[in-house]
Amino acid sequence: MRHLHSLTRPVAALSAIALLALAAGCSKSTDTSTAGSASLATSQTTSVPQAKTASKLGDLSAFRTIAADVAAIVDKGDLPAAKTRIKDLEVAWDSAEAGLKPRAADDWHMLDKAIDRALSALRADAPNQTDCKTAMSELLKIFESPQATN
Repeated sequence: MRHLHSLTRPVAALSAIALLALAAGCSKSTDTSTAGSASLATSQTTSVPQAKTASKLGDLSAFRTIAADVAAIVDKGDLPAAKTRIKDLEVAWDSAEAGLKPRAADDWHMLDKAIDRALSALRADAPNQTDCKTAMSELLKIFESPQATN
């Protein structure tokens, strides 16, 4: 059982990367064939406002979904699990950089810095729940900000 669990995260991360790479490479809005896979990703987590997931960078809903997962885990006080889950965001974000950054470099940098702050808070030698909550809250606000959604 332990072996199965150790394979689950990398497979999930690679699946997310593939989905994000497809989304980042396409400047058209999602059609009904891809909407089903996006709704699967969001149905597994806390509700994500769908109206504010498109931006100059493209569809950021998969990234925001991971961030919302991390925030929920932090709220529960399980910082080691949150640290593990935020790695998925880091990998997906870094993998999609080449497709996203050219679209709106300033917006990309703003989100990248917020992700870095959240990573730093969760990876601190002695992570503090208050600092982690603050970093995640700020990251989620940036995902919802007009710069990220216009």
